[in-house]
Amino acid sequence: MTRHDNKLLTMRRRLSAALLATTLAWLPATGLLAMEAEIAEPLARLQQRWAEIRYELPDKEQANAYAALATEADRLVKTHPDAAELHVWAGIVRSTQAGASGGLGALKLVKQARDELETALALDPLALDGSAYTSLGALYYQVPSWPLAFGDDDKAEWHLQRALSINPDGLDSLYFWGDYLHEQGRDAEARRALEKALRAPSRPGRELADAGRREEVRRLLAQLKE
Repeated sequence: MTRHDNKLLTMRRRLSAALLATTLAWLPATGLLAMEAEIAEPLARLQQRWAEIRYELPDKEQANAYAALATEADRLVKTHPDAAELHVWAGIVRSTQAGASGGLGALKLVKQARDELETALALDPLALDGSAYTSLGALYYQVPSWPLAFGDDDKAEWHLQRALSINPDGLDSLYFWGDYLHEQGRDAEARRALEKALRAPSRPGRELADAGRREEVRRLLAQLKE
């Protein structure tokens, strides 16, 4: 089996476990107050529903649930095309939908996710504490490389480092950095990042996502070489 085949076969597991996107993104209380209600309220609903699907639904039910949420995210970005935050979450939803769905169809979904995240960066790279960088970096190291997809470890590291420069103490930015380091065989560095992730401040309104992500951090820590 080739390296590309291995990456394709493991993409579902890695995307589903890692992204959340995603997520990976969160909206601080101050940002929520500053954001217009017409964006903040649907964004909060997207985030909450994503967490419910990711951490509460049985695996066999997740693909359809993510597909429905992706339809809602698409509707919102069409209504608010200049809202970087909504593009971030449209990308996160597509990424986790790909992980739950698997198969060749996942490749189309991750490309759609990449496009949404790149749109978010073009609109506002600092939106949601740079979460588009985190999510895009995760995609770059998790998906197969050319000719199957666009995976690129160098681009992954650049984007993840950029995310950390914006949000050095974030739960998601540290988790994905630690996961990337583990994939690269750099377990000592990964352990430091993941232990710091466990000390990340709680995120208002993201209690379910926080609990699920912290459990993922603990599981990954348990896999690292001593």
